Amino acid sequence: MFVTLLLTLLIIAIAMLLLGVRVLFKKGGEFQLQHISDNAYLKEKGIHCVIEQDKEARMSNKAY
Repeated sequence: MFVTLLLTLLIIAIAMLLLGVRVLFKKGGEFQLQHISDNAYLKEKGIHCVIEQDKEARMSNKAY
């Protein structure tokens, strides 16, 4: 059981390190934004957040 606990902690530590590579090793590094409306590619395609789409549909009376 102790070996399993150590392996679990090792896997979690490796995962956290890999998630933070960009933040830790790049000067001025930061996590990428995860929200749809912050993605430039999706903005070009005209894809919005579902909340914004719902708001637009309600404004034009096409929510249903």
